[in-house]
Amino acid sequence: MRKVPEITAYFWVAKLLTTAMGEATSDYLVHRLDPVVAVGFGAIGLAMVLTLQFSVRRYVAWVYWLAVVMVAVSGTMAADVLHIKFGVPYEVSTGLFAVVLAIVFALWHSTEKTLSIHSIDTPRRELFYWAAVISTFALGTAAGDMTATTLHLGYFTSGILFAGLIAVPALSYRLFGLNAILSFWFAYVVTRPLGASIADWMGKPHGVGGLGWGDGRVSFGLTILIVGLVAYLSVSRADVDDHGVPTGDSSGPGATTRRPRLDRRLG
Repeated sequence: MRKVPEITAYFWVAKLLTTAMGEATSDYLVHRLDPVVAVGFGAIGLAMVLTLQFSVRRYVAWVYWLAVVMVAVSGTMAADVLHIKFGVPYEVSTGLFAVVLAIVFALWHSTEKTLSIHSIDTPRRELFYWAAVISTFALGTAAGDMTATTLHLGYFTSGILFAGLIAVPALSYRLFGLNAILSFWFAYVVTRPLGASIADWMGKPHGVGGLGWGDGRVSFGLTILIVGLVAYLSVSRADVDDHGVPTGDSSGPGATTRRPRLDRRLG
């Protein structure tokens, strides 16, 4: 029984909201608590919700997205603390997390022979999946901060940059038949700095290029949106394949159609 949702437009909206919420929440906490303490609490919360996620037998919307929210918060704090507490440059942490993600993918593929999220139906595959998710959040956080601050693009321009980048796999998948698994993970990584840039643009003061709404207010507003969307998904089951029909790997950005033979083509 699969432990992840169908890849529909709802998935990408929820993913973007959680990434933005994680950024705003992390920034709010690490500037009000000792960063190491904040990361510690985040790690404890993440361990608790992942334990809950592993305990359910199939995809449950509120459990899955609660886990994603905690990954967003704790992964963001981990990346931020490397810079704030230990002075690691964003370009270094971006490279570090990219290497970590590559190692996770290499181990996952060498063990399971696929990186398809539609194959997440065993505990070992789920472990690889969440290791990849955590790595993508940390990588995306560092990359977004690098473009906004180190490269001096600012939050709004960074958001435009990553919005353009996320269109690359979407169009390549639709128009040129780019590998669905590659398209999915490329888009999954890019949604992190896209959401973070949007949250920073809304929350940060005018003096640094933001709208000045405040990280706390942005976090609260995004949390309400996430709760509403997940409640809708829980009731409507719009992101669940109730018939148990193999959906292949129609996991490209924005994918909604089922392709039963695609997994066999991609291996």
